[in-house]
Amino acid sequence: MAISLSVVLLLAIILVVLIRGGSIKAGPAIVAVLFGFFLASTGMAPSINRFLDSIADTINQINF
Repeated sequence: MAISLSVVLLLAIILVVLIRGGSIKAGPAIVAVLFGFFLASTGMAPSINRFLDSIADTINQINF
Protein backbone atom coordinates (compact mmCIF):
# COMPACT_ATOMS: atom_id res chain seq x y z
CA MET A 1 0.00 0.00 0.00
CA ALA A 2 2.77 2.44 0.87
CA ILE A 3 4.51 1.81 -2.45
CA SER A 4 1.36 2.33 -4.53
CA LEU A 5 0.55 5.54 -2.65
CA SER A 6 4.09 6.80 -3.24
CA VAL A 7 3.85 5.97 -6.94
CA VAL A 8 0.52 7.77 -7.23
CA LEU A 9 1.95 10.83 -5.49
CA LEU A 10 5.06 10.81 -7.69
CA LEU A 11 3.01 10.49 -10.87
CA ALA A 12 0.70 13.29 -9.73
CA ILE A 13 3.69 15.57 -9.14
CA ILE A 14 5.12 14.71 -12.57
CA LEU A 15 1.74 15.41 -14.18
CA VAL A 16 1.47 18.80 -12.48
CA VAL A 17 5.02 19.71 -13.55
CA LEU A 18 4.28 18.70 -17.15
CA ILE A 19 1.09 20.76 -17.20
CA ARG A 20 2.70 23.83 -15.66
CA GLY A 21 5.74 23.53 -17.92
CA GLY A 22 3.58 23.44 -21.02
CA SER A 23 4.80 19.99 -22.09
CA ILE A 24 1.29 18.61 -21.81
CA LYS A 25 -1.98 20.48 -22.01
CA ALA A 26 -4.94 20.01 -19.70
CA GLY A 27 -6.99 17.98 -22.22
CA PRO A 28 -4.43 15.23 -22.79
CA ALA A 29 -3.67 15.20 -19.06
CA ILE A 30 -7.32 14.56 -18.26
CA VAL A 31 -7.42 11.78 -20.87
CA ALA A 32 -4.30 10.21 -19.31
CA VAL A 33 -5.81 10.35 -15.82
CA LEU A 34 -9.10 8.86 -17.01
CA PHE A 35 -7.23 6.14 -18.91
CA GLY A 36 -5.39 5.18 -15.73
CA PHE A 37 -8.59 5.29 -13.71
CA PHE A 38 -10.47 3.00 -16.09
CA LEU A 39 -7.45 0.73 -16.60
CA ALA A 40 -7.38 0.16 -12.84
CA SER A 41 -10.89 -1.31 -13.01
CA THR A 42 -10.10 -3.81 -15.77
CA GLY A 43 -8.90 -7.38 -15.49
CA MET A 44 -5.35 -6.19 -16.23
CA ALA A 45 -5.07 -4.33 -12.92
CA PRO A 46 -3.76 -7.32 -10.89
CA SER A 47 -1.13 -8.07 -13.54
CA ILE A 48 0.00 -4.44 -13.60
CA ASN A 49 0.19 -4.39 -9.80
CA ARG A 50 2.28 -7.58 -9.75
CA PHE A 51 4.62 -6.13 -12.40
CA LEU A 52 5.07 -2.88 -10.46
CA ASP A 53 5.59 -4.81 -7.22
CA SER A 54 8.29 -6.92 -8.85
CA ILE A 55 10.04 -3.78 -10.10
CA ALA A 56 9.85 -2.27 -6.62
CA ASP A 57 11.24 -5.47 -5.08
CA THR A 58 14.09 -5.54 -7.62
CA ILE A 59 15.00 -1.94 -6.88
CA ASN A 60 14.78 -2.67 -3.18
CA GLN A 61 17.26 -5.55 -3.50
CA ILE A 62 19.91 -3.46 -5.27
CA ASN A 63 22.75 -2.68 -2.86
CA PHE A 64 24.54 0.57 -3.50
